[in-house]
Amino acid sequence: MTVRTIVRFPDRHLGAVAEPVSVFDQDLRLLATDLADTMHAAPGIGITAPHIGILKRLVVIELSPAAGLRTYVNPVILWASAEMIRYTEGSVSMPGVTEDIERHARVRVRYQDLDGMEQIEEADGLLAVCHQHEIDQLDGIFWIQRLSRLKRDRLIKRYEKLLRV
Repeated sequence: MTVRTIVRFPDRHLGAVAEPVSVFDQDLRLLATDLADTMHAAPGIGITAPHIGILKRLVVIELSPAAGLRTYVNPVILWASAEMIRYTEGSVSMPGVTEDIERHARVRVRYQDLDGMEQIEEADGLLAVCHQHEIDQLDGIFWIQRLSRLKRDRLIKRYEKLLRV
């Protein structure tokens, strides 16, 4: 439908807690479609409504075209494994920089689909990492907050340097 403007770090929306979605209507479906189009254009594999300045608990993830597009409304992590994994992460709101983040290897997520029906999904590997990354964003935790202060400061300096070029 529409490629929306992505807010850039350090925009205030990236540190704000998103509100639960309570109305499951055509506007929500259009927002999910716009999020998917915006994510593809970025490009990225996951995006939340706060990434486009809308503080709603809506996530779109597409790890690959073969895996298909997945939409999550009001997602919550119910369980996370004790086992941890490291993945290189980044953000459509901070393009050009990445860093390794440690996260739970497996998670169980409860969410609603676009019709408001409750669903539960178990995920591992990259999908589990994406769930944690995007749900953090909905909770106002920007991904770089998972880094040590030293790594975070260095990453921000690299990002600022990219913006000056």
